[in-house]
Amino acid sequence: MIKFTNDDKRIRFGVTLLTALIGGFMFTIFHSPIPWLLGPMVAVLIGTRFGKVQYYWPSRIRDIGLVIVGYSIGLSFTKEALLEIVAKLPSMLLMTILLVCFCAGIAFVVSKLSGVDYPTVLIGSIPGGLSQMIMFAEELKGINITTVTFLQVARLIMIIFFVPFLIFGPLFKNTSHTASDLINSGAVSPSPLFPTVIWFVIICVGCALLARKLNFPTPYLLGPILGTAIFNLLGLHGPALPPTLLDVSQFMIGGYIGLLLKPEKLEHKTKIITLALISGMVMILVSIGLSILLVSFYHINHSTSFLALAPGGMDQMGILANVVHADLSMVTGYQLFRLFFIYFAVPPILRWIFKVGMRKTIKTP
Repeated sequence: MIKFTNDDKRIRFGVTLLTALIGGFMFTIFHSPIPWLLGPMVAVLIGTRFGKVQYYWPSRIRDIGLVIVGYSIGLSFTKEALLEIVAKLPSMLLMTILLVCFCAGIAFVVSKLSGVDYPTVLIGSIPGGLSQMIMFAEELKGINITTVTFLQVARLIMIIFFVPFLIFGPLFKNTSHTASDLINSGAVSPSPLFPTVIWFVIICVGCALLARKLNFPTPYLLGPILGTAIFNLLGLHGPALPPTLLDVSQFMIGGYIGLLLKPEKLEHKTKIITLALISGMVMILVSIGLSILLVSFYHINHSTSFLALAPGGMDQMGILANVVHADLSMVTGYQLFRLFFIYFAVPPILRWIFKVGMRKTIKTP
């Protein structure tokens, strides 16, 4: 038997790649929603727990997948869609504040039940800002970064896993525009993939690198979205991507997500895992309630409304919106607004809250 060393990244990646492929094929056989995202994620997660080789997935592969997803999302931004998003800015702010407040309340309950300090649980519960909240946690004293990472990743994985089954269930009706509707409306070019896509490859990569240099949140997703949307609005319409390429992008992201969760590094595993799952389910139910409220305000279907408010990552919600033919521009608009709100507004607010809380603690005899 050949012995593999954990120091050889090529062998480690090869084993991880094979595991992810097996997961994707298995979930395809069982007709799971978004099998090439969920399959690799679950397979790699299991492999890291029971495999004898330390798994490895280069972040560059994830970044390429995000660029592909960002391009496909950017195609949905037309002039009409942009005007519609601008008109809904007040509701975006309201729904974002309500969702963050609900998360703060859930974090308070989890903190009391688990015994973990509230600032750690709160930072771990803020939706849609995984990397931002982890970086923010590193800047503060007394924050358990392992717990923050676990809570963020556990919520994200739970939402990625459960939301597809909800969205494909009888609760939601998927009746929004299809790919052919996008072509007819001018959002997607009916021209062949080549050579037009080459220009958009250059645009997307350039915008991703620029967004990274400017320290944008999730630059490899946000940069291509903005770059593609701008050129789309200027009249240069990109060609639609084949479903196989979209599956590949999901595969690239799914394998990376599967490596993020490391329960073995967590203190009070059983209690924290249980509370993380319960809080994740409550957040999903809250999102469903807010989405019903949003449907009553605007003439959008339930799938679009729910995916716009679901407390997951913008890339995963964009993938799901693409699969069920929801309004991609609307879903992305709400998710993007929340991402920027969390990136720019939440950290200063949390710093102020924690500072006030520390002052009160010091004054209390």
